[in-house]
Amino acid sequence: MKGLECGFCAWARKYLDNFQLLIYSKGMCPVCVFFNIITYHVLGFRSMHGRITVQAFSFDQHFKAYQKDEFVKAFFNDPNVSANLKLLTASGQWTTLGTKVKKTEAIVVPCTQVSMSFFDRLYSEGVVRETGHIVKCYDDYYDGIPISDELRKVLLLEDSDHFDLFSQSNREEFLFCLFKHLCLGGTLCQFEDVLGPYLETTKALYKDLVSVQKDPETKEIIITSIIFKVSAYDDNGMCYPSTKSHEQTFAYFIVDPLKRHVHVLYHSFGGSLFFN
Repeated sequence: MKGLECGFCAWARKYLDNFQLLIYSKGMCPVCVFFNIITYHVLGFRSMHGRITVQAFSFDQHFKAYQKDEFVKAFFNDPNVSANLKLLTASGQWTTLGTKVKKTEAIVVPCTQVSMSFFDRLYSEGVVRETGHIVKCYDDYYDGIPISDELRKVLLLEDSDHFDLFSQSNREEFLFCLFKHLCLGGTLCQFEDVLGPYLETTKALYKDLVSVQKDPETKEIIITSIIFKVSAYDDNGMCYPSTKSHEQTFAYFIVDPLKRHVHVLYHSFGGSLFFN
């Protein structure tokens, strides 16, 4: 059973009791189309191909943000989630959760940004030139991630001259998190020389994952999704998103409380896996 891997604009639901894995038939949903477009052309070059996935689940209860911990634990322990939620093994093979979760952690990720102008500051402080080219620097490493330009220094190194371009609250925003993850990639990441592809990919992913609506009075765009960065533990310790923590190993739950959908964005740090 697969989620977000086939379909054409029409959603078919596989009803599975409380949490239902949404699968798509006769075409592709927008998120699926997006992932098919960027998988080889973008994520492959960033060594994320084969190690990143999106799955969609539905739920049948009212979602209350203040009950997030109960929601996340119920999600992980639902038998349909356990049987279908994907993760990578240490050997790089896709499997499903298939374990009894004893403890969960759900960190609320702020999601308020509605414009890519959030990143315009990168052009004004010597990180990106007016042409869009990223300023290079001497090679360095951080937690196994190579740093060869000022952009990655801004993202990772607190002693960077430009680290303060983004405040702590800026860095906690879901938009920033997506941008950072896509910029850093996997173990064999081939970095872009220009900023454009990073911004375009971030914008497309953000737009397809996050739900919005327009305020009828002010006409302003309001984000209705609620985001959590999650981890789960069984009797042996952390079991999801991996048994080992890393900057680039993550799982985000993007909850749409109105449609009662959860998109799970997952990535496990490592080399790109190429397969049919």
